[in-house]
Amino acid sequence: MSKKIMILPGDGIGPEIVTQAQRVLDAVNEKFSLNLSFVEELIGGASIDKHGEPLTDAAVENARSCDAILLGAVGGPKWDTIDRAIRPERGLLKIRSQLGLYANLRPALLYPQLVEASSLKPEVVSGLDILIVRELTGGIYFGEPRGIRTLDNGEREGFNTYKYSESEIERIGRTAFEMARKRGKKVCSVDKANVLEATILWREVMDRLAPEYPDVELSHMYVDNAAMQLVRAPKQFDVMVTGNMFGDILSDAAAMLTGSIGMLPSASLNQSGQGMYEPCHGSAPDIAGQGIANPLATILSASMMLRYSLGMNEAADAIEKAVGKVLDQGLRTADIATGGTTKVSTSAMGDAVLAAL
Repeated sequence: MSKKIMILPGDGIGPEIVTQAQRVLDAVNEKFSLNLSFVEELIGGASIDKHGEPLTDAAVENARSCDAILLGAVGGPKWDTIDRAIRPERGLLKIRSQLGLYANLRPALLYPQLVEASSLKPEVVSGLDILIVRELTGGIYFGEPRGIRTLDNGEREGFNTYKYSESEIERIGRTAFEMARKRGKKVCSVDKANVLEATILWREVMDRLAPEYPDVELSHMYVDNAAMQLVRAPKQFDVMVTGNMFGDILSDAAAMLTGSIGMLPSASLNQSGQGMYEPCHGSAPDIAGQGIANPLATILSASMMLRYSLGMNEAADAIEKAVGKVLDQGLRTADIATGGTTKVSTSAMGDAVLAAL
């Protein structure tokens, strides 16, 4: 049966890196007879320029009919001064909300070939393999009321609402426990229960779920300590689960332990298994169009898509092995290049992965 994939190139380096991932998908589609079909839509600044909004309702409906979505990146300084309600990032929030993409999976995996590219000592990061499970459709990013208001004294005040329901916490908690069962069987739930009532409830719900997963060890950690521990001793973690804002911050910190955020894919899943897959890095407008962006995170996101939403594990394995072969050959884009390696362009890295396939 045919599987339909939506391609959202987006802004900045998005179109460049998605092009390379599309080439890889085309190759495995033919090699493994996957019967994939593709449709492309606009999101972010590209959609604003054409439609006046960061994501059209028509694009959302098209996305609903797809089995999975591959996204590049959104945003850039070109749109920083427009109305906040229609900035590129609102398109990203809209598609997450409309499709119910509540579970963001962000692996922080250090390839052995890139140990020297990490900013930490090799003995601290060698063998690093963390999965951060971030709740994606609740918390302070979506909570109401929110806004900027003028007080009686004329001073302006910004305000946001941090809230989580029991069902939202339970849903993401179960995802974390299930993922841990397939890995090292440890879940660290990250909160700020010493000062935030929303995360007191978070901790209570996680504790309530734990007996249903007796094979998984549950621990708790305050977010400030978790940030410190990621830098001090990151290999203590297996699966980390946390809310939207904390997950946003910690996953980027974890990404840099691996040498470059340009290496890390991510998945955002809903309850039916439909997912949106994207690299963890942003649109990097400062290097857009220069042909130096690292496409490997997007290529690996395509691999995650084949594995998690489409159940095409053989093709996913082939892509991941191909990336490993390319790194073994010493080929590097600028963000991961070190002494003794060969610096290559975005397209040349794509060529190398295709050759390895």
